[in-house]
Amino acid sequence: MMNEHGKSDRTKVPAKFANKGGTHAPAERDGGKGSGQRERDKQNASRVTAAHKGAPNALDRVRKLAKSDKKVRFTNLMHHIYNVDRLRASYFAMKRTAAAGVDGETWASYGERLEENLAALSERLRKGGYRAKPVKRTFIPKADGKQRPLGVPVLEDKIVQRATVDVLNAIYETDFLGFSYGYRPGKGQHNCLDALYVGLLTRQVNWVLDADIRGFFDNLSHEWLIKFVEHRVGDERVLRLIQKWLKAGVMFEGRREETEEGVPQGGNISPLLANVYLHYVLDLWAQQRRQDKSRGEMIIVRWADDFVVGFEHKSQAEKFLADLRERMLKFSLELHPEKTRILEFGPWAINNRKRRGLGKPETFNFLGFTHICGRKWGNKRYTVHRRTIAKKMRAKLSEVKTELRKRMHQPIPQQGKWLRSVVDGHNRYYGVPGNADVLYRFYKAVCRYWLTVLQRRGNRRPMTWGRLRRHIDRHLPSPKIHHPYPLRRMGVIT
Repeated sequence: MMNEHGKSDRTKVPAKFANKGGTHAPAERDGGKGSGQRERDKQNASRVTAAHKGAPNALDRVRKLAKSDKKVRFTNLMHHIYNVDRLRASYFAMKRTAAAGVDGETWASYGERLEENLAALSERLRKGGYRAKPVKRTFIPKADGKQRPLGVPVLEDKIVQRATVDVLNAIYETDFLGFSYGYRPGKGQHNCLDALYVGLLTRQVNWVLDADIRGFFDNLSHEWLIKFVEHRVGDERVLRLIQKWLKAGVMFEGRREETEEGVPQGGNISPLLANVYLHYVLDLWAQQRRQDKSRGEMIIVRWADDFVVGFEHKSQAEKFLADLRERMLKFSLELHPEKTRILEFGPWAINNRKRRGLGKPETFNFLGFTHICGRKWGNKRYTVHRRTIAKKMRAKLSEVKTELRKRMHQPIPQQGKWLRSVVDGHNRYYGVPGNADVLYRFYKAVCRYWLTVLQRRGNRRPMTWGRLRRHIDRHLPSPKIHHPYPLRRMGVIT
């Protein structure tokens, strides 16, 4: 690992869970399938490979035209969507164990008659007989104790939505701006975090706007969304397809609820539609202001509906916020009054606030990290510290503690395998330079919970730290930094 000065940094830090499985025996890889089923799987795999090779080429002309002419409207896209090869590729790209929608159809059951089902689906799309079904409403807990609503579409809707996203991405990936990162091909959360870090460190940023859109996915206007899509898509069949998903409704506790606004979180099409909406509402508008250097320097990064804006002057930030509130209201959106704020943040913030008797600079949260205005240990130069959000870490540890109790009587190797995935996955996301001490605290807390559970199993020989240490060394990865310094990574990318 190299630090930002190009010197070797061998310090290890806490870890996070990896979703990659290890090597399996042949019987485990095949899932106990017979030779006939394995042969059919090989045939399907070869078809998918061919589809992946040919499908992108069919969109090359669309992509090139979209890039060369930013005002052209595409009037003949539907045949790319109902192409059987593309639908098949979408099916095999889906998560096998994903929850079923209101019709109960699973990935495995649909695949029993895959070619017949895909042919029928393609024909319905071609003739206009395709009907979107309501999404199943479910809720997942958030770190703040509240619940986030999710919509689970039926399997065929997922297939068609994924195929539609592939086609529309050929257009919109040429339009979307560089500071938009959320749910885009080749752009991850750490690319967004790196861009923010580098902007805060290398640009004239003294004030930060930490913005939050209240209930964005629930309040997105269908009327405005279709108008935005029509800027680039002139194929009425594709527009009707999108409207079918928007108007499909939600099934909750056996009742169907109409949806007059918003898009359900959980659908394959929702992130793209959200990006299209904010591209016209926020990105293009903010880009014009960023290019106007007369008011001062400005940076912006956005991940879906979460975004951070940095400014050189406080007056510049206050003017931007006031205008942004009005613009959001025009498009049926609202900034959260309590979660949207302007804070002093930058190389002069520490001394300025100390001189005014205001204490340390305020911090802000973004993509799982608390960003702290601070100084380096050695030369005391200005830097940005990134720490795991305390609330998120407590919530994750609470989940680990609850799940360990459920697994109390499992064999120790089985417990260790699960804990390894948790710790390794945590490290792989939160393992950024400067966050080592927080990673280590997470690692130690998991070890303590494991000891407590094993001590309660009623074994004749009680579990001690000494005995547990051998299991920890065997199963749990040591805390480790997985990401390079942003200045180094961004330098390579650019």
